[in-house]
Amino acid sequence: MSSPAEWYNSLPPISKAFGTLCVVTATLLQLNILDGYFIVLYYPLVFKKFQIWRLFTTFICLGGFSMNFGIRLLMIARYGVQLEKGVFERRTADFLWMMIFGAISLLVLSAIPYLQLPLLGIPMVSMLLYVWSREYPNAQINIYGLILLRSFYLPWVMLALDVIFGSSIIPGLMGIMVGHLYYFFTVLHPLATGKNYLKTPKWVHWIVARFGIGVQANSPVRPASTGSGAFRGTSHRLNQDPASTGTGAFRGRSYRLNQD
Repeated sequence: MSSPAEWYNSLPPISKAFGTLCVVTATLLQLNILDGYFIVLYYPLVFKKFQIWRLFTTFICLGGFSMNFGIRLLMIARYGVQLEKGVFERRTADFLWMMIFGAISLLVLSAIPYLQLPLLGIPMVSMLLYVWSREYPNAQINIYGLILLRSFYLPWVMLALDVIFGSSIIPGLMGIMVGHLYYFFTVLHPLATGKNYLKTPKWVHWIVARFGIGVQANSPVRPASTGSGAFRGTSHRLNQDPASTGTGAFRGRSYRLNQD
């Protein structure tokens, strides 16, 4: 059994950085070292006061320490890591581009009246969850030991739980919208037409290579997709059970959201 330090060091770079920044931000907020006012997204301050950092900090805040924070952090550690280690194995630039595309899309959506959100961390996690659910549609999910369902439906179940427990539907819905937009342009549309209009830009590959982030394959081309119909997914390992990718705590056919 690996130690917590060994487990942490084994995490892929993008998911590890995202989760770590969320934990650091929550800690600073909890200790009153950081004022939440300085990290929320507020476009008048971005454009009039040139507080550009808000376009970044809005994504690394999942709120203070709470049950909702723990669930979202677990989603990063489980589904984000499984994506990065599975479908995006040796394709760190593609995973980073997915996060950048998601961030830009959420910033655009957040500029629309009635969709304006001060914090976009939860929508970003929802986007990761949606993409994971499309890539691994047949994994079995056990929610609190009460509900057993296919992972394809998990984003919608989480959206329903947000509403049931009194949270706004907008953050989760925005994440699903952006996740589907990404999946459509990188998987569904190329499968139907043979054309990919959302290829990872060369500058993203340059950043990954320049700073030695992760490991890159020789070719940035997305692997062939497996599956069919509404549950078509993409797998880097064509002969491997999709739900079994990952290591340690992430391996297996069943995941419990309330389990460490």
